[in-house]
Amino acid sequence: MPLLNVVLMLIIFGVGLYLINRYIPMASSIKSILNIFVVVVVCIWLLQVTGLWGGVSTFRLTR
Repeated sequence: MPLLNVVLMLIIFGVGLYLINRYIPMASSIKSILNIFVVVVVCIWLLQVTGLWGGVSTFRLTR
């Protein structure tokens, strides 16, 4: 994936999260959980895009 697409997706995620936090009324605890969830999803997505998540996802704990 080209770098420009990654940057555009990060901007879209950021603006979307900002708009949700700014204009949708919700309790601060729910807002914190939502923010953490979005950050984790974006981090996993970035790892997959850069190819660093591929080795981790095939790791098995069973014999």
